[in-house]
Amino acid sequence: MSESIKLPIGIDDFEKIRKNGFYYVDKTNLIEQLFSNWGEVNLFTRPRRFGKTLNMSMLKSFFEIGADPTLFEGLYISKNKQLCDEHMGKHPVIFLSLKNVEGLTFEAAKYQMIELIGKEATRFSFLSQSDRLNAADKSVYLSFIKRIEGRYAMNEDLLYGSLQTLSELLYKHYGKKTVILIDEYDVPLDKAFQHGYYREMVALIRAMFGKALKTNDALEFAVLTGCLRVSKESIFTGLNNFKILSITDSRFDEQFGFTDDEVRKLLTFYQVENRFDETKEWYDGYHFGNVDVYCPWDVINHVDRIKDDPGARPETYWINTSGNDLVKRFVDKASKTTRNEIERLIAGESIEKQIRLDLTYDEIDSSIENLWSVLFTTGYLTHTEISEEGTYKLVIPNKEVREVFKLQIQEWFKKSIFSNTEQLQSFWNAFEEGNTDGMEKYLNRVLSNSVSVFDTKTQNGEKESSYHNLLVGILTGNADWLVKSNVEAGEGFADIIVETDDPDAGIVAELKYTKEFKDMEQACQKALDQIRDRRYEEYLWNDGRHDILLYGIVFCKKRCKVVVSKS
Repeated sequence: MSESIKLPIGIDDFEKIRKNGFYYVDKTNLIEQLFSNWGEVNLFTRPRRFGKTLNMSMLKSFFEIGADPTLFEGLYISKNKQLCDEHMGKHPVIFLSLKNVEGLTFEAAKYQMIELIGKEATRFSFLSQSDRLNAADKSVYLSFIKRIEGRYAMNEDLLYGSLQTLSELLYKHYGKKTVILIDEYDVPLDKAFQHGYYREMVALIRAMFGKALKTNDALEFAVLTGCLRVSKESIFTGLNNFKILSITDSRFDEQFGFTDDEVRKLLTFYQVENRFDETKEWYDGYHFGNVDVYCPWDVINHVDRIKDDPGARPETYWINTSGNDLVKRFVDKASKTTRNEIERLIAGESIEKQIRLDLTYDEIDSSIENLWSVLFTTGYLTHTEISEEGTYKLVIPNKEVREVFKLQIQEWFKKSIFSNTEQLQSFWNAFEEGNTDGMEKYLNRVLSNSVSVFDTKTQNGEKESSYHNLLVGILTGNADWLVKSNVEAGEGFADIIVETDDPDAGIVAELKYTKEFKDMEQACQKALDQIRDRRYEEYLWNDGRHDILLYGIVFCKKRCKVVVSKS
């Protein structure tokens, strides 16, 4: 039975999911809650890939006149017969997703908005023949869908009032007030900020939303979704009927994201319940209101893989759906103090920060503190508690997001290392010449100024591997050297073997990690003894290289000790 039920990978159309027999995690309680926690205009802010669009599609399928009641059979909302009788299929619905309004210029983005309105208006072609609309009304409607040479011909004034006007026309036709659903409302603002026309887009959004949501007698209610809660003063000025439901609000806290019970049920359905712990470790940890939730996108993708391939391991599904530019910007801007805080987060610790839940996009880069707030609201960080003073105790939610930070830190590290070519060349010279003081000076400086990506909870072997990767990365930057890592040599595997551009010379390095500074000298000697005992240098001898340096290199936190010997 379970094998025949498909998982909705990348499908956010409620009707399609229900009609085609996809697995559906029931979130229809959202409908009931919208009425019990009434707000004329409701803004839900949640990170991406947490089911916002699917929920909006579900609302459209429920409220829109002509709705198919069979879509909701067996779901939570069907038990509330009174609500279903009063509202299911009883309202005209305007549904817009702004996720593709992302032009490189304001004119391009404005036309994308015009096209979006035009296509939505086309769904209501019956308005052109409605006996409840007068000639002027019909003329206005036709101006929404008019095309000249294949392009919508809507002017700017009409665009500004489009949502209000279209809702009024639907109200006149049906005698029922309109439900307005706007998904990803903040995407046009984000793209506008990135491409330099932010003020123009703010003016456009403010005009459209103000007319439709503030003074609209044809409005039943509205629901908006987005990742960021953009400052009310920037686009929602004067909206007194506005209810903001952010990730800190306990209302609706279970309606975006999967709960423990929902994940257990899903895993059990596909007979992979034994993978619960790893699913939780990788994809849980987000705290919305009073509930801990999983990222739905991750869970569905993970289950889809492991149900067919029991050997499949968790992957970073969520982080691969965007460029993670926010983390990159954050790491690039980080001071030494901030880099220390990032280290603590990666190590599984928490940090306390004041968080602003409402920002304008042009404020995001104005301070590192604002970037902390954005990382929180977009899901890269979550909170475990809020103090009486209003500070948030922030943590990285799960293993997947920790990988995001590690990846961006590694990229930043490479960029910072290789930008200082003079110091890098000095290190290469020291490494080739057996200058341990020069090597230590450089590596200690690098470690001091970098962001450690090794989890303090990991085993020593894993820590050693992190330092190993760091050193290999520095050495491979020398295009004249052949650097080999974990290569079979003698009676074992050497950590690092370098064939320099001198055909007679070569280098063998063995790395160790120690918990205590006092043990570093002894560990260096142990590393050298290992090279000799297992005859790693034979690898180079067999290549005709006999001028060989042997390095014992030991790391402890952000310090390094190097000893050298000749073969």
